[in-house]
Amino acid sequence: MKLALYLPNFRDKVTVKELEDLTALAEDLDFDSVWTLDRIIVPEASDRGEMQYPFGMLDEMGRQLPVSSRGEFLQGMPLLPWLAAKTSKVRIGMSIIDTPYRSPGVLAAELATIDHLSGGRLNVAVGSGWMPEEFAAASAAHIFPKRHKHVRETLEIMQGIWTNEVFEYHGEFADFEPAGFGAKPVQKPHPPIFFSGLKDAKRSAARIAKYGLSGWIGIQDSPEDIQRWRTEIQRELEALDTPRSVDDLEISSMIWFVITDQDMDQTNRGKGTNLLVGSEAQITDQLKRYQEAGLTMPFLWPPFADVPVAKTLDDLKRLKEEILPKIEAM
Repeated sequence: MKLALYLPNFRDKVTVKELEDLTALAEDLDFDSVWTLDRIIVPEASDRGEMQYPFGMLDEMGRQLPVSSRGEFLQGMPLLPWLAAKTSKVRIGMSIIDTPYRSPGVLAAELATIDHLSGGRLNVAVGSGWMPEEFAAASAAHIFPKRHKHVRETLEIMQGIWTNEVFEYHGEFADFEPAGFGAKPVQKPHPPIFFSGLKDAKRSAARIAKYGLSGWIGIQDSPEDIQRWRTEIQRELEALDTPRSVDDLEISSMIWFVITDQDMDQTNRGKGTNLLVGSEAQITDQLKRYQEAGLTMPFLWPPFADVPVAKTLDDLKRLKEEILPKIEAM
């Protein structure tokens, strides 16, 4: 099982030094990757629990973000070149890039440069976004009803730019004549592309098959959820008559992670369950269940509040040095 660290850049208060310390430790502990979070705004309506939709359009998550509109969170995209400079081994990425907030051609060219800055260690994760308030703040309100199509066009444009000396595209969201966009990515034919599909296995499978995607990313998925997703995606892939298999994919999920002194209540509360929040014994058992269910890379996600970075640093060391050896020995 690979380990990925989800940096807590989305918090009411976080410092660059804290992100640097977490990143350095992930590199020292031989984590597979370090990821940032893409969150451009927190609407003031969120403070009152009055957002138009719950987080991720997932009913269990509520209509209030866990960060205040006056929070001093850091943007995920500019952290990527910083991560490239701060690391030498771990892969880097942002989960997930909401494509409607970015021009596809500009995004493709900038990600190619970041792949060079990292020496070919960039993962690219894309999704459609879900928050109308954020679309408005990103001057993309007109895209919201067609956001899934924007993801498709972005995938086609990124892959076209990355694999052709010159490229042209004529679509709804981008329309340009043959042009060169500079350096191609170090990774060939291009960086691995992950897709975040929080609700629709059929859409996930269609994109995996059509665009040769490398991974799927969920959020707060239980072992049972992972098993269900794998089964449903495989069924949809078979219906498409493609050689692709779910076994080809990196299966990941962003999961809150804290090691506690006492056992925690892990009763099923949907996305709000303490899946990887618990005692060392609970987390050991749960990670073993994830491994058996087919989760290949958990995104360890420090909670939004009440857990200082110093605590997360200690927890990551315990996980790598004490818990994982037990799982491997089971």
